[in-house]
Amino acid sequence: METAIDHYVKHLGPVYCWMVGDLHAASLRAVAELDALGLAREAPGIAVDLGAGFGLYALPLAQRGYQVTAIDSCRILLDELQLHAQGLPITALAHDILDFDKLVAQPVDVVLCMGDTLTHLPDPASVEHLLSSIARSLTRGGMFAATFRDYVSAPLQGDRRFIPVRSDENRILTCFLEYAEDTVTVHDLLYERHDGQWRQRVSSYPKLRLHPEWVTAKLAAQGLTTRVGPGPAGMVCVVAIKP
Repeated sequence: METAIDHYVKHLGPVYCWMVGDLHAASLRAVAELDALGLAREAPGIAVDLGAGFGLYALPLAQRGYQVTAIDSCRILLDELQLHAQGLPITALAHDILDFDKLVAQPVDVVLCMGDTLTHLPDPASVEHLLSSIARSLTRGGMFAATFRDYVSAPLQGDRRFIPVRSDENRILTCFLEYAEDTVTVHDLLYERHDGQWRQRVSSYPKLRLHPEWVTAKLAAQGLTTRVGPGPAGMVCVVAIKP
């Protein structure tokens, strides 16, 4: 079994944009998410996007006027981001997001950690360390927002653990979830057609089972005001504000 970082570099990174599907529709949904967080359409400031990928949130943040630092461990996805970021104030950094303290030296107005990124960290202590680092970095009135899957409250059972991600005439991606006490192992099965023949690639990695109340408690312990609501695609959305 690979780490989450290795899994994305070797397995999902090269097909991630395909996996998302209609990128224009995904971009519109991301803009709507930023609106729902209460971020103004014109908002000069400093923002950090953790697990930025190909820029689904970093690009609209920059278009709103933020100076954005986009951090992701997958160079392939950051290269895609930079193709679309020409002229926008985005600095793309290929690093582990746990290097937050080393990479972000100035106070930050907005920190995003969207799309289930938190559950990809190696253990709860790493999550707690990252949250405390983020809380220290925020300006007064600054916002942290994260979306992630709640694998604790309602674990999938039986056949529901088999999840079709996307398919077309040349590629099929399905994942299977295997629950343990503190983690869920994600088995990604990727079938690709080459020269008329189907080839299978399989990769597995662990994700954390984080309860939203645990996350909000850790943020509240840092003096932040928190709220929890529904996020996109069945995820939860945690928002924290520094008073």
